[in-house]
Amino acid sequence: MTRETGREPARVVVADDQTVVREGIVMLLGLLPGIEVVGAAGDGDEAVRLVAELGPDVVLMDLRMPRCDGVEATRRIREEYPRTQVVVLTTFADDASLFPALKAGARGYLTKDAGGDEIVRAVESVLSGDAGLSPSIQRRLLERFSDLAAEPCGPKATAESPDGLTGRETEVLLLIAEGLSNQEIARKLHVSTATVKTHINNLFAKTGLKDRAQAVRYAYGRGLVRPPAG
Repeated sequence: MTRETGREPARVVVADDQTVVREGIVMLLGLLPGIEVVGAAGDGDEAVRLVAELGPDVVLMDLRMPRCDGVEATRRIREEYPRTQVVVLTTFADDASLFPALKAGARGYLTKDAGGDEIVRAVESVLSGDAGLSPSIQRRLLERFSDLAAEPCGPKATAESPDGLTGRETEVLLLIAEGLSNQEIARKLHVSTATVKTHINNLFAKTGLKDRAQAVRYAYGRGLVRPPAG
């Protein structure tokens, strides 16, 4: 047992597709109190396999990996092996990375500039039933919720909103069709540009659109925007 926690060291699997980074993380963790590295994976599929074989307490999960990315691997681990917690350890702290990972079941989220003490705290937090979030991620979540609180109440998805788009996603689509940039949409809706990007990513995923030009054609094709008379 460790003096700091009074319990057995946390058994950890590291998942990262970059060999140098993965080996560096394993080496760092080997120096930290309360952590025992039991395996290392080069992609999400291997991470899921190691969880099945080793039953670790925690997986430190990168997000951008080939074959099976960190979000999908997190979802599979949390569904199939719920006793194993996932802490994301990634370079990316944008909404498009953060929220899908948390939705998939990650209980912690750190960026790769986290120090050893921060990693230990995150691992201990998730094993205690708390969230293991870095201060920068906590601030991002607060900003996100502040953006949502600032959004005026509007209609949710309706029969007039195609493909299950919410009222806000439809509103963003219409503003794209008007030719507004992300920054202009953010100012008009009184939200951050990061929030606008999240809405765009969501509406693109729901509609299968690839770019803004397709979004404009989609809006006109669904009758959401009428061509100017004349």
